[in-house]
Amino acid sequence: MSVTTLSSSSRSSGVTVIGGGGGSRSSRRFRSTSSSRDDANALSFSSFSSTTSRAVRTTRRRYRGFACDNTLSPLKSKTDPATLKNRNPANDSMIKAAKGEKVSKTPIWLFRQAGRHLPEYNQYKKDTGKNFLQLLDDPEDVCEVTMQPVRRYKLDAAILFSDILVIAEAMNVDVEMPGGKGIVVPRPLQTPEDLETKVPKTIDVEERLSHVLKSVRRINEQIEKENLQIPLIGFSAAPWTLMYYMVGGSSRKNTDSGMNWLKNHPEASRELLGRLTSVVIDYLDLQIQNGAHMVQVFEAMCEHIDEKEFYEFALPEMEKIAKELKKRHPNVPLLGFARDAPYAISDLQRIGYDCITLDTVMDRKYARNTLAGAAGGEANMSSVQGNFDPKLLVDGSFEEIEREAKRMLQDFGPQKYIANLGAGLGGKEDCAKVDYFVNAIHRLSEEMIN
Repeated sequence: MSVTTLSSSSRSSGVTVIGGGGGSRSSRRFRSTSSSRDDANALSFSSFSSTTSRAVRTTRRRYRGFACDNTLSPLKSKTDPATLKNRNPANDSMIKAAKGEKVSKTPIWLFRQAGRHLPEYNQYKKDTGKNFLQLLDDPEDVCEVTMQPVRRYKLDAAILFSDILVIAEAMNVDVEMPGGKGIVVPRPLQTPEDLETKVPKTIDVEERLSHVLKSVRRINEQIEKENLQIPLIGFSAAPWTLMYYMVGGSSRKNTDSGMNWLKNHPEASRELLGRLTSVVIDYLDLQIQNGAHMVQVFEAMCEHIDEKEFYEFALPEMEKIAKELKKRHPNVPLLGFARDAPYAISDLQRIGYDCITLDTVMDRKYARNTLAGAAGGEANMSSVQGNFDPKLLVDGSFEEIEREAKRMLQDFGPQKYIANLGAGLGGKEDCAKVDYFVNAIHRLSEEMIN
């Protein structure tokens, strides 16, 4: 049994700022191409179609027992590596680009590429009679939904269909998604005493999140079966994002609860973040051992943490994740995304993230120049990922999509770059426009490179 120990050790109270930026939240913003906000989860949510007699489940699994024992150390998955499928996909441009290696054309995938903008997803939900949470419970459903966009579009990677709070759920925190309200933690932690009485100090990650790991294996089986020859991206929320929900309960209400915890309960906050960090490390480690070719750490809630506290509390945990994963899997690309924290991009590079994801508020040339300057030149800089405005896939013309795709490639350059969105697909996008965008990135970048 693989048991993760979650107790924290002594932590630094600060991190030296190497990148640019600073000041209030408003002064952090660079060029904004969109006023829209991506939801705090990596994928889309949906309503329930009652076509079965099964009761509607709006609450995820809850961990009832407390494991004990053992220390943080590399895990060995119960899965035999020899049984894994799609181990070396022929289309490895995503992996190469993340590592900074040359590619013949810029690779592309999309935030929330699976989900409600696809008519086949909505039909599948209707046919199965399952809501979003029920789909996530079944690896066969996860596999099908993950595969839908890579069948429709010429994407260079699949992304695990999941949500960012599976770790919180595995640690005894109920999560609900009532219609129209997004992610909700109905009973958030109120005091440090709640942390000690309600949140386990250790969990068996492989047991508690076995359905996710089985989904990873199942997706790669299907990718190989359909001869798509593309890699699979795994991901996890970062510790601050998990803590934000666990103590605040919602992305839309009580948005100051996380900061209040950091200020009023700094030691309990460090303890909680430390526990979460240990689980995130093992969760991503196990995703890789079960077949994920690259993983992203998603710090979604930087809008709700001040810069000083980001460097004191959030970034040190992201650094621990990067260093430990690089120790365990030195050749697996690690993508880092601190949304709404443009001041931190060079720090993410410094602490070991191979590819830095940028949101729509980040000026492209500034980002590339900042990373190159901090690394001592473009040869040593991390790759970048992002940051096309998804609004153009809703109400933009094909000409506007073409023009903006070309501008984005010119700003970032076609190498050391993964094309993506700066915010997730929201559900209203035109599939024809999404397809056009994907193909335009391949066509235009190939022209630029050749």
